[in-house]
Amino acid sequence: MTLAADRELGNREFAMEDLYTGVHASGFGQVGDGRSFSFHIERQQLVIEVYRPRLSGPVPVADDVVAMATRKLTDIDLSDERSLSATVRDAVAAAQPVSRAAR
Repeated sequence: MTLAADRELGNREFAMEDLYTGVHASGFGQVGDGRSFSFHIERQQLVIEVYRPRLSGPVPVADDVVAMATRKLTDIDLSDERSLSATVRDAVAAAQPVSRAAR
């Protein structure tokens, strides 16, 4: 597990706050524009959810998801923090908006 130190983010920065590697990889972090994100493994894919800024509580709910992305596990070294972090960073940047009906 890796835990990042608290710091202010610039508008275009990305920070991984918590990162677990391995077959049950998961974690969360923030994007400089106020949004937060999380990722986890689900059905042979890495699932990334981006949440709206200024969440009302400490734990996001389904209505807080504004964008999602998935990546195939075969393209990621789940045991390497740098590989996993780079994949999540790229996926957050490329995440597609989620419609209200799909949430």
